[in-house]
Amino acid sequence: MKKLFCLGLVALICLTAAARLGAQDRADNTLRSRFVGAWRLVWLEEPDADGKIQKVDCTGLLVYTSDGHMSVQVMYRNAQAGSGAARVQYAQGGYEASFGRFDVSDAHTFTFHVEGALVRTLVGKDLKRSYELSGNHLIVKSPDPNEHWRVAWERD
Repeated sequence: MKKLFCLGLVALICLTAAARLGAQDRADNTLRSRFVGAWRLVWLEEPDADGKIQKVDCTGLLVYTSDGHMSVQVMYRNAQAGSGAARVQYAQGGYEASFGRFDVSDAHTFTFHVEGALVRTLVGKDLKRSYELSGNHLIVKSPDPNEHWRVAWERD
């Protein structure tokens, strides 16, 4: 009888754990599904050479897929303008392009796991990002207090 009770208890623990994991997976998928689609760049802000935040003249596309992939491309219309640190870190020759996987951590952060990028020093990095998502607008920024850029995207 004691052995049967122990087996029943183990089964109950396993079922409870599986239910919690399933609920967590559904919550993660629900959050992730809010990102899925193609997003058009609305504006990008970054510090200029003097540290003053400015909007940069650029265009871009951000794509999230339902299976957890993402890619981003940003083209600065004037590749020679400005010398912001963000450009040096993420762009080359006035162009930024990268792709990889993403995981949504919670209602305010996600991590971009870079698998390929024009700036090769980004490959293999996990870039944590803060975000605000409201309707068809997405604002993304770095949680790093030393990075002062923000980018707004809009989904049609």
